[in-house]
Amino acid sequence: MEEQHKTAELTVGRLGIALTAEMQKAIDSIGFEELTEVQQKTIPVMRSGCDLVVKAPTGTGKTFAFGIPIIEKIDRDSADLQALILAPTRELAVQINTELCRLTAFTSGIRTAVLYGGQPINAQITLLKKRPQIVVATPGRLLDHMGRHTIKPGKVKIAVLDEADEMLDMGFFKDVSKILDKLPKEKQLAMFSATITREVMDIMWLYQRDAAEITVERAKENAPKIKQYGMRLSSGEKIPVLIKLFDTFDYQRVIVFCNTKRMTERLVKELKARGYDADGLSSDISQSVRMKIMDRFKKHRLRILVATDVAARGIDVEDVDVVFNYDVPQDNAYYIHRIGRTGRAKREGEAFVFYDITEFGRLKDIIRYTHSDIRPVKFVDGKLEETEGL
Repeated sequence: MEEQHKTAELTVGRLGIALTAEMQKAIDSIGFEELTEVQQKTIPVMRSGCDLVVKAPTGTGKTFAFGIPIIEKIDRDSADLQALILAPTRELAVQINTELCRLTAFTSGIRTAVLYGGQPINAQITLLKKRPQIVVATPGRLLDHMGRHTIKPGKVKIAVLDEADEMLDMGFFKDVSKILDKLPKEKQLAMFSATITREVMDIMWLYQRDAAEITVERAKENAPKIKQYGMRLSSGEKIPVLIKLFDTFDYQRVIVFCNTKRMTERLVKELKARGYDADGLSSDISQSVRMKIMDRFKKHRLRILVATDVAARGIDVEDVDVVFNYDVPQDNAYYIHRIGRTGRAKREGEAFVFYDITEFGRLKDIIRYTHSDIRPVKFVDGKLEETEGL
């Protein structure tokens, strides 16, 4: 039986790579028609078993790039934990697990589990008793389970760090190191990162051997088509202008980013008081409530999602009309992560950034860092008019 799984016949389908019949069926069901560049470059290397570092922008198809080879390598007759995927946020962890479930929809005998903080640990322990071979987790919660011995990582064959730069920048370097120290030395370690930071290089030097390096630049034809606007406003002008933009352009799928949970809560309250269909995500909201809010937004049952940067990464919603930076982001990279929620799947999108005189220097830094083309505009007589400069 074990040999049957390991020697499953591979056939080349429309993606141009050899896949099992089960995987082909899953791919067809998803409607996946063409490999992205990161998938073309990564899948063969992942299949070879060597360590690798992949530098690629968000939204380029990384989950399938590592998900397909991982699923292929799972011994379905073994109940051991064989693959471990670490993600910086619970939202991204849930998203990865969802994609893996889609890929294994027609494959029997493969079990996955997702572990993150904010969810009852006893429910997760019950889930782990079903012996998943693939676990997706945030570092803190995974360490908790390892400390309780509810996860035994001694048979892990493949480990993936997704959005490694973000994870290590969030202060998880020690946690990630503790986890990797507990894994077998002969495992395959793959890291996916938008940037190669010093912390990412440290993990490479400490835990990888002769790693293949793959770089994927965002191709111009695949780059998001996002019109970016900058509006200089006082704090008292922000809400009235935001509402005028909602009403004038009739945006139906909106994300508004704020820097603090206090501002998020205040803005949601203000919008609801004016009759707008709005809800908010911040670190104070329980995971179960956050999941319900995101589910409503994804199903078009919520028009306006107001969020802190906790939602900037790992939220996979393809048809967002517009993103508003109600506050100028505190980190240059956050600007890209925020506006990247629109203009996805070859659609066009729009992004606004509101700023006052005290934030002008911060905005200039963002433009230099991201090479963004932010057009200065003001709202006059129901339309946007370009101004002299930011």
